[in-house]
This record gives sequence, C-alpha cells and structure tokens, in this order.
Amino acid sequence: MKKIAIALAAVIGLGVSMANAADKLRIGTEGAYPPFNGIDKEGKAFGFDVDIANALCAEMKAECEIVAPLEWDSIIIGLNKKKYDAIVASMSITEERKKAVAFTDPYYSNNLTMVAKKGANIDPNNLKGKSVGAQRATISANYVTDNMKDVDAKLYDTQENAYLDLASGRVEVLVSDKLPAYDWLRSEQGAGFEFIGDAIDVNDKIGIAVRKKDDDLRMKLNAALKAIVANGTYEKINAKYFPFSIF
Repeated sequence: MKKIAIALAAVIGLGVSMANAADKLRIGTEGAYPPFNGIDKEGKAFGFDVDIANALCAEMKAECEIVAPLEWDSIIIGLNKKKYDAIVASMSITEERKKAVAFTDPYYSNNLTMVAKKGANIDPNNLKGKSVGAQRATISANYVTDNMKDVDAKLYDTQENAYLDLASGRVEVLVSDKLPAYDWLRSEQGAGFEFIGDAIDVNDKIGIAVRKKDDDLRMKLNAALKAIVANGTYEKINAKYFPFSIF
C-alpha cells in the first residue's frame, strides 16, 4: 500500500507539474523596436508589446515568459520551431505571413510615414534619386520596393539601425511605421527631423502570431484581448506611450 501511495503521489505530482507548465506562456518579441519593444540596460524587455503581452497573460491567468531579443528575419521560424508560443512584436498581418502562422484579432492599427531632416526641402511626391531607408522584411520595406522605383533603396536589419543612418545622413528619407517614428522624433537623436507628406494608409493591422495548429491559444488570446479592452487595461497601457488611441 505504501508503494502504491508513493506511486500515486508521484503521478499526482507529475500532473501538477504538467499543469503548471501548461499555464506558462512564452512570448517572443524582437527587442529592437521602441517604444513597442526594446531591451533595457539590465537586459530586460520593455515596451507597449511587452505590457500588452503581460496583460494578456494576467487575464488568462498564465505565467508570462518574455523571450527576447530575437532576430526579426527569423522570428517566425523560431515560433514554428516551438522556441516560444506566440509573437507579440508589432507584426503586421499579411497574406504572406498567414501562409506560415495564424494571427489573432488586431491589437492596434498602423500607418506608414516618411521622415526627413528639418529644412531639407524634400518633396515627398518626388523622391527620384534620393536615398530612402526602411527596415527589411516589413510593410515599410515592401512599400519602398513596390512603389519607389526611382530611389536608392537601403534596407536595414533593425529599425534602430535605420534611424542611425538617417541621423548620420547616410539616407535622406526614412519610410517607417508612424507610431515608432513619432516616438523617435521626440528623442534627442530625432529632434532635428520631421514627418514629410501625409500618412500613408496601407490598411496595416497588427496581430499576435501563433502556430497554425494552436487555434485554442489563438481564441484564448482573442478573448483576453477583448477583456483588457473592455476593462480599461488596454487604455491605460496605450496612454503610457501615446496621447491618442492606437487601437
């Protein structure tokens, strides 16, 4: 009987351990896209995406593990190799990406914009011969390569490196998501730059990526997103980063 009791205790203990493991949600993010995701001096991930991820985990009563930093070019590969369970990294929902992953409902919307040095007198409607930068493998990069045939296109591995080249004058114009560009213009590095032209509406919706087989997780994330919008948690996170709604 003692041996049976010990065996039962071991099985029960294993069940608890497995249950705890199931309640842990590993969230991958890039860590190079402030104010949405970045890495602080202590090596900890921060930003709007991270706060939203933690809020969703709290709503789902799951332990949240943020996996960062991650290379943008291979972030979907890592998801499908089960290195993390979901991607919360300001990822645009596109038909091409839908071939590899499934997306939740959008958790914010985005437009593109162009940024240039103040006083440069650059006509956003005539960029022929200009050097134009964007982050590689993004909606911004697609817009540049698809619509700006007469420019010297320069694509970067991270948004931060694109900003660095704009600030140093190695590119004259940057095509970027409007929200992180808005944040950069308020920084010391971006103080001498400005938006040029109108916002570019590309119907860009940002979602959370999960593996195609994880539909249960996708639905739970959708339910949690609706809950944090309804209870005001989303609005508080939004206000921490922007003086206007981005939902």
